[in-house]
Amino acid sequence: MLNEPIVVAPLNPIQYTRIVEAALIEDLGRAGDLTTDAIVDADIRVETAIAARTAGRVAGLDVALHAFTSLSDAFVISIHRDDGSDVAAGTILARISGPARPLLSAERTALNFLGRLCGIATATRNIVALVADIGAKIICTRKTTPGLRVLEKYAVRVGGGLNHRFGLDDAMLIKDNHIAAAGGLRIAVERAQARLGHLVKIQVEVDTLAQLEELLTLRVDAVLLDNMSVEDMTQAVHMVDRRMIIEASGGITATSARAIAETGVDVISVGWLTHSVASLNVGLDFLGPSPGA
Repeated sequence: MLNEPIVVAPLNPIQYTRIVEAALIEDLGRAGDLTTDAIVDADIRVETAIAARTAGRVAGLDVALHAFTSLSDAFVISIHRDDGSDVAAGTILARISGPARPLLSAERTALNFLGRLCGIATATRNIVALVADIGAKIICTRKTTPGLRVLEKYAVRVGGGLNHRFGLDDAMLIKDNHIAAAGGLRIAVERAQARLGHLVKIQVEVDTLAQLEELLTLRVDAVLLDNMSVEDMTQAVHMVDRRMIIEASGGITATSARAIAETGVDVISVGWLTHSVASLNVGLDFLGPSPGA
């Protein structure tokens, strides 16, 4: 049974217009669509449908449709399933009618965006469901495709997850290499605190319970437990005793997520949601000549 659609504030076109247009330029290159321009008459109009080939959650439909409308303002588009909808295989997501040439030229770019973002939303939805009754939140990371971060983090939200930092300027996250370069955990935290703006939070990554014990003598907002065992995470939650937000990170899978959530951590960060998730299979189907063609 399909879930009720999740409602997430849509992206503003200014957030994806240049991304989509850059992808179109990459595909069209210096000479345009040689195949389509050679064999399809300029006055041919067609009716098509974007459909899900496999079941999943819809995300990025507006982004995909922008690929078409960037090449022509003559398309008539009707959306059948909004972002956040769970759909079965074969579901029509949108219908597009209009000139065949720009439609064919934009097809692959549109489907690349849509498949990628639907895949992220679907994978996020699935892992969120595994821990929903426990209360731990699933979040993404900065392990995103270069240039697509705003889109991929949007897809995570559509999947029911939350976002970690969008960039290095969001908050201070002191990781193991920062600690090594600074000369120790305490000095790294103290230097961060000396430069801290009043709205900026500090999170520190720890690998061991001994590091956590040292961190608890300092003033920070959150701790990241990196690649700890479930047993050590459970002990860490007891040690922190709600004094800061606890994030679990490192090698987390759909198989291990529930056991990690049961330790009592607040958030679970999952890098593969954006760096190696499988795209959803979506396609563009020709339905026939466009009415009035």
